[in-house]
Amino acid sequence: MNSFLKHAGDSEGPCAAVKRVCRRGCWEDGAVEVESAEGANVQVSVIVPVYNAAEWLDECLQAVLDQDFKGSMELSVYDDSSTDNSREIVEGWREKLEKRGVSVVISGHNSDKPRGVGFAKNQAVSQSSGEYLCFQDADDVMMPQRVRLQYEAATLHPTAIVGCQVRRVPEGSTERYTRWINSLSPEQLYTQVYTSHGPTVVMPTWFCSRDWFLKVGQFDEGGKGVPEDLLFFYQSLRLGGSVIRVDECLLVYRYHQNAATHSVLEETIWILRVDFLQERVLSQWDSFTIWNAGKQGRKLYRSLNPTNQKKVRAFCDVDENKIKKGFYTYEESKERPKPKIPILHFRDASPPFIVCVKLDMTGGVLEDILLSLKLTEGKDYYHFN
Repeated sequence: MNSFLKHAGDSEGPCAAVKRVCRRGCWEDGAVEVESAEGANVQVSVIVPVYNAAEWLDECLQAVLDQDFKGSMELSVYDDSSTDNSREIVEGWREKLEKRGVSVVISGHNSDKPRGVGFAKNQAVSQSSGEYLCFQDADDVMMPQRVRLQYEAATLHPTAIVGCQVRRVPEGSTERYTRWINSLSPEQLYTQVYTSHGPTVVMPTWFCSRDWFLKVGQFDEGGKGVPEDLLFFYQSLRLGGSVIRVDECLLVYRYHQNAATHSVLEETIWILRVDFLQERVLSQWDSFTIWNAGKQGRKLYRSLNPTNQKKVRAFCDVDENKIKKGFYTYEESKERPKPKIPILHFRDASPPFIVCVKLDMTGGVLEDILLSLKLTEGKDYYHFN
């Protein structure tokens, strides 16, 4: 069963809590125990940040044990100051995993507050030794073939973030989101990175080389409310990284109200998306049309920097009432006279477009219109919602 394991918490420096030791030992900072197969040549490290995950860990770790990957594997767990018995549960799996040939590294801290999912993932990576990293949330369950299939893909694409399709539980809990995760085309893995759904391969499915992870530069450690996955994903794209999805369901992705993804505000994601859109797309265009003269389209316009606001030649829509108004006045503008942006019927508007209509919410009407206009996604238009 699967979900984003994002944890609330304060953050400190990247490796503030890591004082690694070989074999068994304790550190003075929180009496943490670490064990690792010293000098082992590990191909894949399964990276598991843990915070109060006791109810899911048995299922999660059984799935690690059941992997059909024939290469060398390591489990690296970092406990972000859990107050339940998560650490004891993981320790209870050590013998079974080591008998299976999976080396085990367990550490953590016992501070008053968790330091956040970005911190915990960075610590789990830092203490691991695998050539490739398989990110696994403690409340999710990987299919037996996950490591094998994603490893095969990652070795062919060493600068890629490799994802996979998922099965959401409870079934139907995020129906549109799950459909989006699983149905994006290879091209849309790049063109739809500006939509409100976030990374086009979701963090609980990520698999990548250690070299690429280190080049991108670790996760943001701002703690609660920081979308560390989206920040890392955008930076990977900036550096020329690729995005690959194995088109098999390799993860059971759990939805629950305690998942830390719920702590990230929509407005935080909005600002990041607008900035990335301006950086990657709008900076390349001389002018463009915003498709949607309603609330979302107007909000996008107001969020743009002054240079890009001036590039907006029109809004377009299908709503005759909006079109009859003739124009949108930007009342908050300090310019005099205030900017007035024409509102046109979409057939009278010209590309390129930024489409601010929610995906998969028009019964296929929007998609049919875009096809009828012979527009190419990624060239003539980008989806923003």
